[in-house]
Amino acid sequence: MSTPLPEAASEQAARSHAENELTDLAAECGRSAPGLGITTRLDHGHPSDVMREIGRDADMLVVGSSGLSRALLGSTAADLAGNHERPVVVVREAKAADGRVVMGIDGSETSAAAIDFAFEFARRRDRELLAVHAWADMPIEALAPVRRWDHNRNQLRAESEAVIARCLAGHQKNHPDVRVERRVSFHSPAQALLDVADDAALLVVGSHGRGAVRRALLGSVSHGVLYRAPCPVAVVHRDS
Repeated sequence: MSTPLPEAASEQAARSHAENELTDLAAECGRSAPGLGITTRLDHGHPSDVMREIGRDADMLVVGSSGLSRALLGSTAADLAGNHERPVVVVREAKAADGRVVMGIDGSETSAAAIDFAFEFARRRDRELLAVHAWADMPIEALAPVRRWDHNRNQLRAESEAVIARCLAGHQKNHPDVRVERRVSFHSPAQALLDVADDAALLVVGSHGRGAVRRALLGSVSHGVLYRAPCPVAVVHRDS
């Protein structure tokens, strides 16, 4: 974490201040989760660079969102979500900390990694899962003039339900105790997830960015929910 420093602080005073902040934070974590092993570490450098280096061998990297509003995401959180190979969870104060886990499904290998992460989280927390598949990046009303002879709403829903069933099959077999609800949306993928995020404990999305592309920006869905979701968001990369 990074912390504001007293004005005109010497290097030693700044380090002492940061160490006190870490001690207080560790104590707070201990009160929230008694018995949890907690260590602290104080490093010098840009927060996202330090966190990325420390988190290379981590199962998960968790950061807070320091944006002043939902439309603003802290630069450290945004950078790590786009550049870190391991799952990154960006935490806001959840409206429903004991709510369900919402996950986006698009049928890709990246989606499979996100689904696995969502199932594991739901299993550990004894939460229900909501699997959401959006049929297209455009609303069906916009597509209707072009595709009215090829598809109707029922056909599109059936196709989407088949995608969900295929993607969930192996995961549900491995996690038989996790209850899963399925939902098909004809909104854009980001909007479909945001529509059901208000009562979510966690929103899980996959990021399709790879290599230099990933280093430059997040996928549009990941970007959209990170900046607008009212709940914590987990971004899972394909190679996580």
